[in-house]
Amino acid sequence: MKNTALYEQDFFAWTLQNAQLLREGKLSEVDILNIAEELESMGKHDKRALLSRLTVLLMHLLTWQFQTSFRSKSWELTIKEQRRQIEKLLKDSPSLKRYLYDEGIHETFTDALEIACDETGLPATAFPENCPYSMEQLLDKQFFPD
Repeated sequence: MKNTALYEQDFFAWTLQNAQLLREGKLSEVDILNIAEELESMGKHDKRALLSRLTVLLMHLLTWQFQTSFRSKSWELTIKEQRRQIEKLLKDSPSLKRYLYDEGIHETFTDALEIACDETGLPATAFPENCPYSMEQLLDKQFFPD
């Protein structure tokens, strides 16, 4: 089966075959276009994972700050876990950090605010219009807003 056809028929077999071809230096037989597409997809996946974790972190920080009577150990643990996972993603892919500053907070704060409203039952006006936390605060393991 031709390499590019294998991509459509059996992705796992395609990955094994192309890895072997690369190891053997048979570059003319490698499915370069699909490999490039998969590599790009992997990067996008990590970026989405980072922004998703940031959204959850922001939502829990908002609920922690603006619904103090419902604070729980579960919320605290979720905040800590999101920070740990963000730290791991940034350790594995340091270049992702620029997305946190360039677009991350702005892109995720709107989603986090909407989820916080749904979670708490509070109107959007009960929360700040823009993210009240700096990136340093968001990543600081000791920071919990009061």
